[in-house]
Amino acid sequence: MTSAAARTFLSSTPRFIVRLQNTTHSFSSFSTTTLRKQARMAPTIQKLNTGAPIPAIGFGTWQDKEAQEPAVIAALKAGYRHIDTARIYGTEPAVGAAIKRSGVPRSEIFITTKLWNHGHHPDDVQKEADASLKDLGVDYIDLYLMHWPASFARGEDLMPKDSNGKFKAGDTDFVDTYKAMEKLVESGKVKAIGVSNFSKGELERLLKETSIVPAAHQMELHPWLQQKDFIEWHKQKGIHVTQYSPFGNQNEIYDSGKNMGKLMDDPVLVEIGKKHGGKSGAQVALAWGITLGHSVIPKSKTESRIKANLEGDFKLDAEDLKKIETIDKKLRFNDPSDSFGYKFYSDLDGAKD
Repeated sequence: MTSAAARTFLSSTPRFIVRLQNTTHSFSSFSTTTLRKQARMAPTIQKLNTGAPIPAIGFGTWQDKEAQEPAVIAALKAGYRHIDTARIYGTEPAVGAAIKRSGVPRSEIFITTKLWNHGHHPDDVQKEADASLKDLGVDYIDLYLMHWPASFARGEDLMPKDSNGKFKAGDTDFVDTYKAMEKLVESGKVKAIGVSNFSKGELERLLKETSIVPAAHQMELHPWLQQKDFIEWHKQKGIHVTQYSPFGNQNEIYDSGKNMGKLMDDPVLVEIGKKHGGKSGAQVALAWGITLGHSVIPKSKTESRIKANLEGDFKLDAEDLKKIETIDKKLRFNDPSDSFGYKFYSDLDGAKD
């Protein structure tokens, strides 16, 4: 977002009051009663190192490609103003169509999308970004992330495989990919860049060898995988954290999370929810991330759940956070190291042996 767009975004938020970190800013004049009502509904806005605002609760669009257009429309209607997509999801066209149909101005919506592994070669990065812009039907992307540090073979095939069914690895180093992404910022087509699924060592190297500090790092993060030291490191470096899979093993695609209870049913989260007026364990999981200063991107195609997830925007107190610290199981559910032929998360909690 440009500075002007950011001001428009903030001032036109449907809830009228925006919590920016620890400060509450009112953008309109209302009676005291009205302000109190609006304050209870005020969406939390975090901040990137570029100065741009990023709504704390985003709407994820991974999976269920055919259901995404109506789901995104429902999300925008409910009040979401942060939409997360990716080239590999195949949902960029649906997101673009939904934004057009919603009637919500582009300037009010924060859009994140991601560069896929087959487009890592520096000569391909601009082309891939342009393809995303075209499918989204927009002239700029708020946040463009490198989806994984691993590259696949160049070409039109997003999931190139050899005769044995193994993914064909590319030979592009992620630092070279990121340097090409930096040029997108210079062009104005992308307002901020970042990464996803990086290890600490990979990020440290990126910081040493490139010019732009990533605005955000999107990673698996939830009360069962808290990565406290890694998160503190991000804070020191000024890198915003976006949590994907904030409900942990709720997604059935995660085989490693099937033979156990669900994170959202964890007794500690459920008990904290009762304390906060009957919030669900899922809503507490979202509030945990928001209280830590992160953005969270739950996903759903069900309108009632889409609305319910917005109610996860509230603050936990120090006692709540202390209790949640005790349930960190260091359980990572998304690790495609074997299928990608690349060792991910080598220095992080929950990595595969």
